[in-house]
Amino acid sequence: MRADTMARIRGTTSQIEAAAKQLRQTQTPAEQKLWQALRGRKLNGLKFRRQHPIGHFIVDFCCPECKLIVEVDGKIHDSQQDYDTTRTKHLEAYGYRVIRCQNKDVMTNLEVVLEGIRQVASCPSQGKL
Repeated sequence: MRADTMARIRGTTSQIEAAAKQLRQTQTPAEQKLWQALRGRKLNGLKFRRQHPIGHFIVDFCCPECKLIVEVDGKIHDSQQDYDTTRTKHLEAYGYRVIRCQNKDVMTNLEVVLEGIRQVASCPSQGKL
């Protein structure tokens, strides 16, 4: 195994990992707010990672132990719904459940968003807030 692929997350590249590291430094205000509520196992003891590479994608938040991805969508996502749908299907092929929430909901109704994440994390058949 080459040195640059050792301990690499399945399907990622060094470029994707570098991009994820950069994204951690430039999170949106909504991502920052949600991260403060998720980090340090604050939500039901679940460990979340932020700006986490999976395959050739970087997801906003990932809880590997329950195979859950949380995406925070801003206005840009209104014009890229087909891309988001395709991306979600690829992530689901890796065995993840993907839930999406809106920036405005994180900023104005954080407790409702967190309750939705709790419910999905505890019920494997759900996937949308």
